[in-house]
Amino acid sequence: MAKNLSTYLTEYLEHLEIEKNRSPKTLENYSFYLGRFLEYLGDTKSPTAITHEKVRTYRLWLNRLVDVHGEPLKKNTQNYHLIALRSFLKYLAKRDVKTLAAEKIELMKMPDRDVSFLEGTDLNRILEAPLKERSESENPNTVLQKYRDKAVLELLFSTGLRVSELASLHIDEVNLGRDEFSVEGKGGKRRVVFLSEQAKYWIKKYLGVRKDMNPYLFISHDKRKQADRKKAKGQSQYDHLTARSIQRLVKKYAKMAGITKPVSPHTLRHSYATDLLQNGADIRSVQAMLGHSSITTTQIYTHITDRELKNIHKKFHGKSRTDD
Repeated sequence: MAKNLSTYLTEYLEHLEIEKNRSPKTLENYSFYLGRFLEYLGDTKSPTAITHEKVRTYRLWLNRLVDVHGEPLKKNTQNYHLIALRSFLKYLAKRDVKTLAAEKIELMKMPDRDVSFLEGTDLNRILEAPLKERSESENPNTVLQKYRDKAVLELLFSTGLRVSELASLHIDEVNLGRDEFSVEGKGGKRRVVFLSEQAKYWIKKYLGVRKDMNPYLFISHDKRKQADRKKAKGQSQYDHLTARSIQRLVKKYAKMAGITKPVSPHTLRHSYATDLLQNGADIRSVQAMLGHSSITTTQIYTHITDRELKNIHKKFHGKSRTDD
């Protein structure tokens, strides 16, 4: 008896989990994207129903889809749907299942990515902002939060960590006796990141005033929120800063620093990469330090350093020529 698309989808997700070792988040995303496509197909369950025309109308439907706020799907989100579908079709082809060839699906051409970063006084102001926050009383909790927030910002800029990577860090993963530690990034890939003296200093200072047994490096110090979470059934006894709370933290200090453009943890990751390139690092080294699987991803930063090329041109070009 021939299998239907739902069965193949289940087997494909199991393949991603076991053989490809994809993260739970990747599995969740692919399940959503492909589930949406199967829902669009309707009652048709056979892989042969995936035709070029069906995919064309699906793309049109995606492009016209709006979210609960009345906003259309972003172009890169539409591409994520197509990337998942192409990967699924490649899997079916390897299983000798008759269906549309994956290479017949072309991704939407994307405009150059706009990379936002901080430098100079803006960067210095946001890194110093936690220590300048005013409070009515310097109670232990306030000191903890200041030291924690300062350590978070310094670590983001020192290492270029993704916000999810920073949120999941445990104390025993960060060896402060050395200037480096390894972190697990996307796809379960590990890479080495390097600590600046400032990052090491503030992490030590923060951990030095903590009295808890929580294994996470960065945790919440809001007693009311902690009490509420402990009441929740099934809640782990250990609480830590989430990616969302770190995003709010960065946004808060950007506002305090007087920076008017949007700033996120990823802005500090961009700032880290830009700082390396502008100071002479080669693109391949930056790729390794950011944990990019493809050099194409890292190349979004090259146009940022174009002004450095202009300076080099002025400095070195035409020196052998003399005026007539």
